Formats: sequence, C-alpha cells, structure tokens
Amino acid sequence: MFLAKPAYAGEEMGAPQILAGNDQWFISSDMVTMWVIMVLLALVCIIGTRHMRKHPSGLQNFLETVVELLHGMVVDIMGEKRAKRYGPFLMTFFLMILCSNYIGLLPLSGMHLPGYVAPTANLSVTAGLALIVIVGYFIIGFMDGRMAFIKHYFLTPMLPMNLLDTITRPLSLALRLYGNIFGEEMILGVLFGILPFFLPLPMYALSVMFGAIQAYVFTLLACIYWEEASNVEGH
Repeated sequence: MFLAKPAYAGEEMGAPQILAGNDQWFISSDMVTMWVIMVLLALVCIIGTRHMRKHPSGLQNFLETVVELLHGMVVDIMGEKRAKRYGPFLMTFFLMILCSNYIGLLPLSGMHLPGYVAPTANLSVTAGLALIVIVGYFIIGFMDGRMAFIKHYFLTPMLPMNLLDTITRPLSLALRLYGNIFGEEMILGVLFGILPFFLPLPMYALSVMFGAIQAYVFTLLACIYWEEASNVEGH
C-alpha cells in the first residue's frame, strides 16, 4: 500500500484523498480510516473486557455473543482444536472487514463524497487481505500438514492446477469484496444524487445486509482454505 497509488475511480468521484507523501510513498484517507477502525476495535475490546463478570451484561455480553457466533462458524469448519489456534485471527478478519464495509455507509462518507471512504472499496486493500489469506494457507500447510501438504501440493502431477488455483483464489477473494463494496458505494452515490432523500433508503438497508454478507463470505472462504491446508489428508 506504500509502493503504488491505489486504483481509485478518480478525484471527480470523491475518491480517497492523498494526505501526505511523494513519488515513493503516500498516506491516503482510506489508510487512515483503516487505522482508526483498528484503534476503535481495540478500545472496544479493552473496555468490554476490563471487568469480566460471570454473568455478563452490557458491552461484555455483546462482545461474548459476537465471539460465540464467530467461534461457532470456525468450529463447524475447522474443528475445536484448530478453531482455538486460528479462530481469533479469523474473527478479527471478519470484524475488520465488517467495520470497513459499514464505514462507507456513515454520513459524509462514500465514494460520492470527499473525505473518508470504505477501505474495502479500494482494490489495494482487498488484495492485501487476500494475500494474507493465501500466505497463511502455505504457512498453515507447512506447520500442520507438513509432508502430507508438500506431497499433496508439490509432489503431484496436479502441480500446474494447484498453482493455478493458488493464483485464482486471492484474485477471487480480492475482486469479489472490492467489486461489491465499490459498486455499492457508487450506486448509493448516484441514487442519493438524483432522488429525494427517503427513496434510496431501501437500497441503503440492503447495503447494510450486503456489507455483513461480504465480510462473512470472505472470512468463511479463508476458514475453508486454512482448514484444507491443515487437514490435507481429510480432503
């Protein structure tokens, strides 16, 4: 994200702004937004778990409910043992993507207005997230699958297909998330620009649902890929 400028839709569409930098590096508004999201998530978790109670209420109860739901999804795919090891990372992935999707729905945000935007409406961001997934796939494969993973992936006549699959997976993850969030931002911008305020609200409500679905799908696929790498013999 510091090496090349991201592929925005153009300044005329209210694209994320370059806040500082030169020809070698830059800091854009969506990068700042991502850091703000990470800091806020960390603060919420710290505040919600400072005084843990046996019978939770308020923020602690909300956080425990979210964790239980996400943990259940990971357990269903990876099993209890692997869920304890990789679940926290995958759940953080989900929350980060979800908040990134939703921040574009807040007032004065979105691709159609200057200022902060949904980071996941930037292909550079979704490509980075997809790269983390595919790198994690190989790390987990070597750690858990070991020789079974090496034989399954490298020492097989299917090696060309495995390499093609390795290329298409991150492309699919990155383009799916980027395309849906970017398209949603553009459609909302057009609708709010040409229609009275209350008419685009049904599309706004759908965007709330789609933002959660996209975060869930991305995390679910990452979970499936990592389970496949850690349990090659089971496949």
